Amino acid sequence: MAGIVDVAREAGVSTATVSRALSGKDYVSIETKELVQSVADRLGYVPSASAYTLVTGRTKNIGVVVPYVDRWFFATVLEAIDRELVAAGYDVTLYNLSSGDEHRKSIFTKSLPRKRVDAVICVSVKMSEEEIAALTNVNKPLVSLGGSVVGAKTIRINDHAAGALATNHLISMGHTKIAMIGQSESTDNFYKVFDVRKVGYEEALKAAGIEPRPGWYRAVPRYAISEGYAAAKNLLGDPHNAPTAIFASSDELAVGVLLAAKDLGLSVPADLSIVGVDNHELADFFGITTINQNVVGQGELMAKTMLELLDNPNQTVPDVTDWPIELIVRSSTARAASA
Repeated sequence: MAGIVDVAREAGVSTATVSRALSGKDYVSIETKELVQSVADRLGYVPSASAYTLVTGRTKNIGVVVPYVDRWFFATVLEAIDRELVAAGYDVTLYNLSSGDEHRKSIFTKSLPRKRVDAVICVSVKMSEEEIAALTNVNKPLVSLGGSVVGAKTIRINDHAAGALATNHLISMGHTKIAMIGQSESTDNFYKVFDVRKVGYEEALKAAGIEPRPGWYRAVPRYAISEGYAAAKNLLGDPHNAPTAIFASSDELAVGVLLAAKDLGLSVPADLSIVGVDNHELADFFGITTINQNVVGQGELMAKTMLELLDNPNQTVPDVTDWPIELIVRSSTARAASA
């Protein structure tokens, strides 16, 4: 394998010039930089990571913090982030918080503050003041998804609007008996987006003159198909006091609702209309009306925002970017029979 001396000899420059040209930190003419890069590519030279760090003070490594890795939303966002960062020449180090409070504390107080990553991306992680301070003290750029973090660039959707949009769609179809299935997050460590969607749901009902029924809101421990199925079976079990529409605050829950309805002999959408959130691939497969939040697009924007912060520290990047949502109408919703 070719070394830096081989590249310098072939290009007719010093090894210091090769280092500067490939690191991009110090001034080197465009012509020299292109020459060195061309020779390096032809010889198959790969710069030493430790040498790069010594020259630039950077590791070309980004830390990505997620609450879980075994759930569709986080896996999808993570894949998009990884694809963008790797294409830009960065490595990605994953920090998974699902192992408990002590593990989380170690990540924020020990692992991340060390100079092993150039920056940190947090996906739907509600950081405490102490955790933010630990990163701020070592001057690491921070991008957050899902909720505002002091000192971070934030990308988020309007979850209140998502809940209202889904509910108003059902109301516009003549439904007045509308239930909701959300998630009950047992910790304050993560953003409670499902609670915000519930507020949007309830306010949309009240604005239409419909009083929300407490018994028609079901909180489940996780947004899984099985949880949506069980909650829907409970909601639809009494044919004399059952909703004609259900807003499921994730598409996975919505799929569970659809399967429960079919097992109970109900026709979707003739007997029951269903709306989800996410635009999961299963929603398309099952024909579920959904609120699209383009999860892949959010992940890509997070990575691109971070690259801008690293490559152009003085460039103005919005503190908060509101990611758009849209209603995608499929075959799971129809006008209420009573309408």
